[in-house]
Amino acid sequence: MKLNNKVRLLITCDSSAGAGKTTAAKYLSKKFGLALLTSGLLYRYVAYRLMISKNKVTNEKFLKKITKNINSRHLKNRKLYSPDVTELTSKIAKVKKVRLMLRNYQKKFAKKRLAICEGRDQGMLFKKADIKFFFKCSLKIAAKRRYIDYRKSNKKITLEEVESALKQRNYADVTRSFMPLRIPPGAVIISTSSISKKEMFRKISKIVEKELFLKYGRSYKTR
Repeated sequence: MKLNNKVRLLITCDSSAGAGKTTAAKYLSKKFGLALLTSGLLYRYVAYRLMISKNKVTNEKFLKKITKNINSRHLKNRKLYSPDVTELTSKIAKVKKVRLMLRNYQKKFAKKRLAICEGRDQGMLFKKADIKFFFKCSLKIAAKRRYIDYRKSNKKITLEEVESALKQRNYADVTRSFMPLRIPPGAVIISTSSISKKEMFRKISKIVEKELFLKYGRSYKTR
């Protein structure tokens, strides 16, 4: 669907690990032509740069340098998904100064005419977004879905390991002192525990189209 040039739209997608925010954000980005930011990649990039340079998160000068110069090309590096980067990312994501330094990139991105930002704090960061989605899913269901994905690249991983990792990550997100995972005020809550991807896609599409119609009338899309 191509939106009218006069349309401005900012959507946020938040959730705990494995609840569906990334899947939903990618779908909405493609359907409505929205620029997509996966905020977690910003933290992975910082973790990756710290690892290859052998710097520590206490090196504020280095952090300022790399966070100031991040661009979309940096976030497409497949090495950002390595196990070592993933482990370090979960640690540095709790650090207040890192989160603050990455805000400039996120806020600049959100100024795009059509944008969708997904992560674990985007709805709280962009409280005036047109639509704030918050996805919820039971731990066991989320773990099963992640397990299927992880098995494609790691045949030895167990469901128990995946569930334990998700539980730890969710706990860390909820209990971190700065910008903890919370349901943003006014968020549309989508439970994904018992619905298929197609059902979720249909549900969130209707919500977006309703918002666009209320704001721009029938002219929100080009003919």
